[in-house]
Amino acid sequence: MSAIDWTVLIVSLISIVVYGVWKGRGSKDIKGYLMADRNIRWYIVALSVMATQASAITFLSTPGLAYSDGMRFVQFYFGLPIAMVILCIVAIPIYHKLNVFTAYEYLEKRFDLKTRGLAAILFLIQRGLAAGLTIYAPSIIISVLLGLNIYFTNLVIGVLVIIYTASGGSKAVSWTQTKQMIIIMSAMVGAFFMILYLLPKDVSFTDALFVAGKMGKLNAIDFSFDLSNRYNIWSGVIGGLFLALSYFGTDQSQVQRYLTAKSVTHSRLGLLTNGLVKVPMQFFILLIGALVFVFYQFTTPPLFFNTVESQGVRDSQWGKEYRIIEGQYQKASQEKTHWVQRLVQARHQGDKIQLESVDQRLKQAEKEVIELRNKGVLLIQKHSANEDVSDTNYIFLSFVLKYMPIGLLGLIIAAIIAAAMSSTSSELNALASTTVVDIYKRMMKKTASDRHYLVTSKLLTVVWGIFAILFAQFGNRLGTLVEAVNILGSLFYGTILGIFLVAFFLKFIRGAAAFYAAIFAEIGVVLCFLFSDISYLWYNVVGSLLVIIFSLPINYFLQQRNNRQTTV
Repeated sequence: MSAIDWTVLIVSLISIVVYGVWKGRGSKDIKGYLMADRNIRWYIVALSVMATQASAITFLSTPGLAYSDGMRFVQFYFGLPIAMVILCIVAIPIYHKLNVFTAYEYLEKRFDLKTRGLAAILFLIQRGLAAGLTIYAPSIIISVLLGLNIYFTNLVIGVLVIIYTASGGSKAVSWTQTKQMIIIMSAMVGAFFMILYLLPKDVSFTDALFVAGKMGKLNAIDFSFDLSNRYNIWSGVIGGLFLALSYFGTDQSQVQRYLTAKSVTHSRLGLLTNGLVKVPMQFFILLIGALVFVFYQFTTPPLFFNTVESQGVRDSQWGKEYRIIEGQYQKASQEKTHWVQRLVQARHQGDKIQLESVDQRLKQAEKEVIELRNKGVLLIQKHSANEDVSDTNYIFLSFVLKYMPIGLLGLIIAAIIAAAMSSTSSELNALASTTVVDIYKRMMKKTASDRHYLVTSKLLTVVWGIFAILFAQFGNRLGTLVEAVNILGSLFYGTILGIFLVAFFLKFIRGAAAFYAAIFAEIGVVLCFLFSDISYLWYNVVGSLLVIIFSLPINYFLQQRNNRQTTV
């Protein structure tokens, strides 16, 4: 990177940390520290909610996913707008009326302490692990840029986030996220137009879309019903709805964002704005990935985008064989480029017969390129002794580092790192608040001063930050990050949502029944993960329904037992 790029990057990151510390100053109790004195306006809530979900994983891994698998991932978000409406009607009024710090406080009021504790612990497990993934994503960038050990970069990113999150709390998180979203979206818009500029002069935007469509990258909608298919309209609307209900309605990292709002109206406006903007935003990010794919149809891409892995195999005993495959891959890619150019020409000429003929030749050329790439990946697997070798997380980064102009490169790198910091800060803030409010204050030290709980909250923010940094060290073993983080969440979200659905709608169910039903449901979800091939989005449906289904007979059994004991 140039001096200008480094300046843009460093100034952006330092300004975020300093701004967060400055905005978060003055918190004298846990209400101010954890809830920002409940004084945040709706547009700040909306940006904060979006920034919490849109981590570096979104902007680093999602374009790569579109490059390799097309745009069908957008269906993942189709249930989200519906979920926002439901939460605005059901959850937000209850949370505000009870004046809770965390979503799990409501469960004790509705059920009992053990059910509240179970939901809080499930949240802490999955969100603590997810925080590690959001730290790992930008570490990839810094390690590639500076040639540093990725374990060291995990530490650097984690410490930066811990500094302003621990010092300023929820207020620091919400305010810094507004600035981070501005940086993020400016960078992505800049990248979009730069990709179009880099395409050959005779290839228009519509030509690029035509090529992407012909090569299977605009597969945004899939109506086929297949439980093993991760992304189709059914898993997106149904599974995505359950996931969004749980994530935005029961995950403290999101609930805390809109509980800081000034009123019910401000919370609702924040969530509804997110529901309206989120799908188009994700479509746009995926489209960027599809356009990067089109760009590489006219410019030969690397055989493998992770330069560390590819250089490693070149220097190994398989180096000679790998270089031969690389040479064959370059020739095959150039041949494919020829047919892509012919495809665009046939489109311009309106020659349908020629178009069909060229399309068939292009598919054959693409098949040869894929086969050669797979041969190269097999050698990398032998060298790294890792069966899950993937360069999806490196595709967009590789493109940005090689082709973005001075200034914009620094801004895009800053945007990806800022996204990681915004998401991680929300997670650490939520982890600390849940640990203090639902575990420490409720079960361990019930009577202490506000000052004590404030200091404890800050210390626990640091502790959870350290935990996330430690888990980040395993990030390179988890494949595509955007999928890994959603699979991880789906293992827990269904069960947590099921507890809340029972609490909201099945008023006759008691706490013990909900508690045991949740345990059995979580076991069921884990068994689905281990022994079935259904898409992870369905885990959210399975977990929720199992809690409801199990709670009914368990509640009946416990009531009958109590009746017998009372009679005796």
